[in-house]
Amino acid sequence: MPASTGIGLLNEKPLHAALKAWVARPGDRLESPVDGFVVDIVRGDQLIEIQTRNFGALKVKLTALLASRPVRLVHPIAHERWIVRPGAGADDRPLRRKSPARGRWEMVFEELVSLPHLLCHERFTLEVVLTREEEVRRFEGRRQWRRRGWAIDERRLIDVAGTRLFRGPADWRASVPAHLSSFTTADLASELGIRQDLAQKMAYCLHRGGVTELLGRRGRARLYRLLPGDRTTSASGAEAVLPEPHATGMAGRGTPSCASRASAATDAGTGSVAANTERSV
Repeated sequence: MPASTGIGLLNEKPLHAALKAWVARPGDRLESPVDGFVVDIVRGDQLIEIQTRNFGALKVKLTALLASRPVRLVHPIAHERWIVRPGAGADDRPLRRKSPARGRWEMVFEELVSLPHLLCHERFTLEVVLTREEEVRRFEGRRQWRRRGWAIDERRLIDVAGTRLFRGPADWRASVPAHLSSFTTADLASELGIRQDLAQKMAYCLHRGGVTELLGRRGRARLYRLLPGDRTTSASGAEAVLPEPHATGMAGRGTPSCASRASAATDAGTGSVAANTERSV
């Protein structure tokens, strides 16, 4: 059973606690102090942080920890969601309905705009967890006019629909459709079936992260292309989506460019496999 110090649990939300339990393995240390920071999970030399939102709050912490250790950042995206409103039904019973909105892994770029420089850091791994969850709301009247007076109180994990793991430059390049030799944000939005603003954030992160380069313009739109490298081979030789997604990450020295890391992985003959997984809590 994972050992916990109890540090950092006072304000822990249900979704964060449930994901930590889902990720943790026997022998892990939970809520442990490392280099002046409290880390969610310590597994040998690897550090695992679970962040449900606001990546910007982790910028200083991740930068410091990545200087000497591999770090995996785990982020949930609600693939399916049920809205729960206590006391909103008949006889003050909770009202529960399924939201028509469906989350997808590309939504992680809405948070990554705070940390685009970490995409190709050799010690950084990002795990996107697609969840089925309940969103519990509370009534606050005029303070929450956008939701007709209802505010989000907490999120509760039901189970995990799948994961996608990004371990190196090839995994990030594989997020762009293979047939796009060059592309604008409109191309990304059309090919992936995502909103234009989300495609803009994706293009920004990939460019700032060293995955793409700016070619010029097509009309008024910026034109990008992927930097050279094998788009199917991960620099770590690991899967993009794993049935057991919590293997120890790789460690190393320095922060070479995406292109140089992908070339080294290609020379070594490493490979990457993508597959959907399911696991219940």
